[in-house]
Amino acid sequence: MEATFIRPDDTLMLWTFMVVWAAVSIWLEQKYKWAATLTGCMIALLGAMFLANVGIVPLDTPSYDDVWGYVVPLAVPLLLFDANIRRIWKESGRTIIIFHVAAIGTILGTFIAVALFHGKIPELQGISAMLTGTYIGGSINLAAMKDAYSVSSQMTSATIVADNFLMALYFFALMIIPTLNFFRKRYTLPYDAKLSTDGSENRAAKFWGAKEISLIDIASSVALSLAIVTASTKLSAFINASDALPNGFKAFFGQKYLLITTITVIGASVFPNIFGKIRGAKEIGTFFIHIFFVVIGVPASLSMIIQNSPLLFAFAGVIICTNMILSLVIGKIFKFNLEEIVVACNATVGGPTTAAAMVIAKGWEDLVVPALLVGVWGYVVGNYAAIAVANYLASVFNLM
Repeated sequence: MEATFIRPDDTLMLWTFMVVWAAVSIWLEQKYKWAATLTGCMIALLGAMFLANVGIVPLDTPSYDDVWGYVVPLAVPLLLFDANIRRIWKESGRTIIIFHVAAIGTILGTFIAVALFHGKIPELQGISAMLTGTYIGGSINLAAMKDAYSVSSQMTSATIVADNFLMALYFFALMIIPTLNFFRKRYTLPYDAKLSTDGSENRAAKFWGAKEISLIDIASSVALSLAIVTASTKLSAFINASDALPNGFKAFFGQKYLLITTITVIGASVFPNIFGKIRGAKEIGTFFIHIFFVVIGVPASLSMIIQNSPLLFAFAGVIICTNMILSLVIGKIFKFNLEEIVVACNATVGGPTTAAAMVIAKGWEDLVVPALLVGVWGYVVGNYAAIAVANYLASVFNLM
């Protein structure tokens, strides 16, 4: 292994690098409009990739494994403390219905993409799970599926590069569609009267603006998340070690991340006055996700990305196009507003933050809460859908 400026055994320096670069990525996203367009997560990945390829940080070290072992699992419950199912279904209105249509579009698109590309892309079961998860939920689901299917770091990085590029194009299309006469003549646009033409505001900075938070909020969020992760990990180990349980049950419910999701959602729904009132959990969880993007960028081989990204662009493109087409067609048949359709599409592919950013930019103020709620719901169902789809496709197409 070639020598690097930061040694693989220099744990303190490595953690300093990961945390500081994650913080810098967030600062750039909120400071500059170009960075907000690129997203802090992508900046974290690309910066880490560059530093690793020029020999500043090592490609492999136990410190990176610690991120997978502790930071990523902790991010899942932190981002789900608002996942009160009763509130989501009550306050999201019709948007939750068209959201599920878009999610079905993602699943159908994954089936089509695997049928077209199986045998041409390595590790396709894990990649299918990653893209299904992230195109129903978000980056947190992608991270969970990467870990669940042990996708290599090189293929993960190539997938995320393709994913982020296509997401940028998709978000641009979703922003433009409500302005095109073709769609305006065929769909209703009741929120269009509030259309905002001000493009100068940094939406990331507005969404992540300062909020009141106390010491007990920080302590409660971290302690509760750690308790959920520990309980889920122990229960997962017990399920997988049990000879009395069928293999099919183990393959699904023995997944640590599914248990983390299930326990958190039950807690958030049964005890909303505890989970829902903890402030700052979403911010801490998002910071952890940025650290995750730093880690997956480090071992990225540029030659591997160049080799695999074109096929992955096409693979992910099939999924996204199916998501959009099915949503527009079903939305038209059942008379959904165009704004509801594009918000649902955005929430499936990008998650609650990007959906809220688009709604804010467009001036559709009445859709801010539904956009956030259905995006959080995507976090909840994304892991279940991803594992079910990936396992089924693996049995049909003999995927590896």
